[in-house]
Amino acid sequence: MTAVVFGALSGALFGALAVAVRTGIRRGGDPIVGALPVAGVAALALVPLAAVAAGVEGVDPADLWPFVLAGALVPGTTQVLFMVAVRDAGPSRAAILIGTAPLMSIAIALPLLDEPFQPLLLVGTLLIVGGGVVLALERERPAHFRVLGAVAALVCAALFAARDNIVRWAARDTHPSPLVASAVALVAATLVVLAYLLARRADLRAHLQPATRAFAPAGICLGAAYACLFVAFDRGRVSIVAPLNATQSLWAVLLSALLLGRATDMIGRKLLAAAVLVVAGAAVIGAVR
Repeated sequence: MTAVVFGALSGALFGALAVAVRTGIRRGGDPIVGALPVAGVAALALVPLAAVAAGVEGVDPADLWPFVLAGALVPGTTQVLFMVAVRDAGPSRAAILIGTAPLMSIAIALPLLDEPFQPLLLVGTLLIVGGGVVLALERERPAHFRVLGAVAALVCAALFAARDNIVRWAARDTHPSPLVASAVALVAATLVVLAYLLARRADLRAHLQPATRAFAPAGICLGAAYACLFVAFDRGRVSIVAPLNATQSLWAVLLSALLLGRATDMIGRKLLAAAVLVVAGAAVIGAVR
């Protein structure tokens, strides 16, 4: 039950993250530079909690390397891609495309982590992926939509699948507290994004302060989402947690309609149908946990 609850919470928070990023862009924040404060604020939010958890439960530094790897991959490598996906595809469409990650996650987990196969897990996952198919059939998209955003979202989905399996593999044996693991992952992500921006953006300092103001709420969402996700993987299999996390698609659509307006992200029947398919798939997964 803990894995289901925290998996669903992570989905809601990742949906909020997509909308918070879009809001930051509307406020004038540079989305590429904004990748740094998003990861950095998330890490700063979790480090004090991780320090308390480490003091209570103890931590062996040798157990941390898988989470450094996971964080460097996602959201480290993917953070700029995610910002591009939300900028060019919009929060709703980006979240739905990223929601196809469970199919890749389960395809990796079944052979490599020896997780049990259940037909209903496949049904639930296919429903979620069906949402991505419906989205691809859309004819009307917002003016800001660019194919690059959709491609970036799908690359993020593939890397998220790899992250899910690394975290679950590391969490099956002796491992640190989920709070410690998630904080370590986010610190690693921040360092990767910082290194990328130092190498590519000579104007980093000039844009960093306004980007931090614009994207700090997104950083809080990311920190909370990662803490919930790592708790979920600490208690449950990839084939359970990944599809529940994919409910971020529905949350992104609902929050986008509520906070940004339906016209801004052109939330029509096909977009809603895609979100409903994702939720139906998550419900099937939850029923067979």
